[in-house]
Amino acid sequence: MEPYPELAEVKAAGAVVHRGGPDGVEVVLVHRPKYDDWSLPKGKLDRGESWETAALREIHEETGQRGKLGRELEPVFYADRKGRPKAVRYWLVEADAELSESFQANQEVDQLLWLSPQDADAKLTYESDRAVLGQAGLGS
Repeated sequence: MEPYPELAEVKAAGAVVHRGGPDGVEVVLVHRPKYDDWSLPKGKLDRGESWETAALREIHEETGQRGKLGRELEPVFYADRKGRPKAVRYWLVEADAELSESFQANQEVDQLLWLSPQDADAKLTYESDRAVLGQAGLGS
């Protein structure tokens, strides 16, 4: 697959959302019941939506968190479950406690966990998510 996200048939955006916790940095993971997996918050771009807007929208929809996009991480490329080329662009996002809302379970995401980077790395289902978490450089 070409290493150009804009050329992928399926485009998605997400983030490594982090915050300061009582024992140091925490990262948010979401559980998707449809796939029974643990992943970083992400989702497909809506028609006409920018990557950045999609990332912030998906973070809020899936976790209730709001924040500003920080450094962009390396994109991930793979074939989706229908065999289509997919690209996911990720950013580092620090959760803004004043703007964030509490998590609400829904059909897409039924659980949310805040974990240390080390525990998040162990819990993630996909190697590509572990690689993105590693790029974030939050310590593990």
